[in-house]
Amino acid sequence: MTTYPPLGPRVVVGGVSGSGKTTLARELARRMGGPHIELDAHFHLPGWVQATPEQMAVTIGAAISGDTWVVDGNYGGMRPVIWGRATTFVWLDFPRGVATWRALKRTGPRLIHGHELWNGNREQWRNLFDKGHPIYWSWTHHPELRASYEASVADPAYAHVGVIRLRTPREAARWLREVTKA
Repeated sequence: MTTYPPLGPRVVVGGVSGSGKTTLARELARRMGGPHIELDAHFHLPGWVQATPEQMAVTIGAAISGDTWVVDGNYGGMRPVIWGRATTFVWLDFPRGVATWRALKRTGPRLIHGHELWNGNREQWRNLFDKGHPIYWSWTHHPELRASYEASVADPAYAHVGVIRLRTPREAARWLREVTKA
């Protein structure tokens, strides 16, 4: 059985699109009694306008000013802001095919039912084949994101952040059950 570092009060959940970051982060925040901060909601403004790095730094900085929170997302430019205060990084490092399949499965219902994602924005059929779409992004950026996280967890600037690297959905579910028992 794998032993993980303790879960601190300020958690970052990372992983490629489709890995389940938001689902896990939302549940952790609920159990911890702190806010869930979804970085996509700070990046995708109404009308799919993209926030500037400066705008995100301000809104994210305010969102993480408390003592307990759970952030999910992969905006590398925000890593110094967020990880500077984080106590724990939960890395959903699932295989590329697993994450991409999950991104594909969630896209269908979002398109068909018109679920709001962030700030009034909804999945659109015309964006399905864009290079920034989560399905495409999950497949093409998987190795790059893994390398980026490997570099960050090895960076002495983030030595204060405990790392919990979960490699399968089953391991993540088992970890969540165990961590919330403690």
